[in-house]
Amino acid sequence: QVQLVESGGGLVQAGGSLRLSCAASGGTFSSSSMAWFRQAPGKEREFVAAISWNRRSTYYTESVKGRFTISRDNAKKTVYLQMNSLKPEDTAVYYCSVPMKDNNYSDPRGMHYWGKGTLVTVSS
Repeated sequence: QVQLVESGGGLVQAGGSLRLSCAASGGTFSSSSMAWFRQAPGKEREFVAAISWNRRSTYYTESVKGRFTISRDNAKKTVYLQMNSLKPEDTAVYYCSVPMKDNNYSDPRGMHYWGKGTLVTVSS
C-alpha cells in the first residue's frame, strides 16, 4: 500500500511560481513512475506531467510545456512539480499518482494510487 501526500499549493498571482511536493510512504517508490494530474472545478481530471523511475524520461501535457518541470528525489521518496509563469487556467486541485503500468502514465483510469490533492489558485 502506498500513501501519497501533496503539499505546496496556495494562492498566487498570474506570472508567479509554486513548487508542489508529493511525499510517498510504503511501496517501492524508487521503482515506480510518478505522475501529476489536476482537476479544475466542473472539469475532468487531466494529465499534467510524469517522470520515469530513473528520471531519464519526463512527459508533459502541451499546455504546461516550458512552464512546468517534474522532478523526483528517490532517496526522499518525493516527487516535485515546479510551476512557473502560472496562468489563471492553471487553477485546479493537483494530484500526485502512481501509474499501474509505467507506459500508461497519462490516463487517470490507469493510476494505482492517488493523493488527496493540493489546491492551486492563480489570480489574474
